[in-house]
Amino acid sequence: MGIKYKRIMLKISGEALAGSKEFGIDHEVLGEISDRIKEAWEMGTEIGIVVGGGNFWRGRSSTGMDRTTADHMGMMATVINSLALQDALEDRGVPTRVQSAIDMPRIAESYIRRRAVRHLEKKRVVIFACGTGNPYFSTDTAAVLRAAEIEAEIILLAKNVDAVYDSDPKVNQDAIRFDKISYMEVLQRQLGVMDTTATSLCMDNNIPLLVFSIREPENIVKVLNGEKVGTFVAREV
Repeated sequence: MGIKYKRIMLKISGEALAGSKEFGIDHEVLGEISDRIKEAWEMGTEIGIVVGGGNFWRGRSSTGMDRTTADHMGMMATVINSLALQDALEDRGVPTRVQSAIDMPRIAESYIRRRAVRHLEKKRVVIFACGTGNPYFSTDTAAVLRAAEIEAEIILLAKNVDAVYDSDPKVNQDAIRFDKISYMEVLQRQLGVMDTTATSLCMDNNIPLLVFSIREPENIVKVLNGEKVGTFVAREV
């Protein structure tokens, strides 16, 4: 049986890379994630990745700082994570390119859609850094935008929770878990799977989303094998 998806967009939160440290990069966690990405790559899947920067900088939580400045600092944090992930993947023999939405030619390629697609076709993993390159837009929105541009078949949203719930399962032990849910219901219930801009962009472009726990990186491979994990989100379910 072949892989379920030929081209995917993987969104990894910065906090996930911190592991139990809560700040910076836990290299054991980085290694586990990279091992699973390598497995997916060896299966023949074309992989685009967007990494958040919350393990270094949470711009929205800062006080007294200009929002644009804070967001630009967050973009720099995503570059650190992107380069770390690139290094870990290439150490495992996976050809990888980092493309940045903000030009920094000594560190990464500038984002060019056609070049990104060509890298994917040549079986190189492409990591998209600096979000959309604009303040006021989250890395979730960047993941959806890049997924639409490279025509990814699905977005795999790796979070610190294993699925979508009707309330915070860490606070409410009776929180109801969804196996599948529509984008409209996510918006109406204000479930916070992604910010509303990212959710609406997914819905408008009819890109399905799968929410799963990054604490179990093997879920990436399970998805490609057609196994049911996490919560499937789509325009119609």
